Amino acid sequence: MTCSDDVQKTILRNKLLGRWAAEKLGLTGRDAEVYSDALARGTVEPGRSDVLSTIRKDFDAAGVAESDARILSVMTELMLKAGNLMPTARGDSTDAAAVTLARKLMSK
Repeated sequence: MTCSDDVQKTILRNKLLGRWAAEKLGLTGRDAEVYSDALARGTVEPGRSDVLSTIRKDFDAAGVAESDARILSVMTELMLKAGNLMPTARGDSTDAAAVTLARKLMSK
């Protein structure tokens, strides 16, 4: 994988993580999408790439009882999932829409 692939995988992981966190926060619909997009976009914006701290702060403010260990575990699971969704060297993908989304967020 190239550095760009790693960034795209992290963006995708953060998008998936944002969806998970949004559900825990009780966000639905457009609010959940805005939240997950913000986490994903933060991957490429200096000073906003610490998603663990962001989620921890949001969970604490909303009274969501999840440990840092659990958040890190979900982050690891979703990084593996994001890696599986990325195109292979042959150029195929199990989820082209997810890769397109990661590229779109990376270009913002």
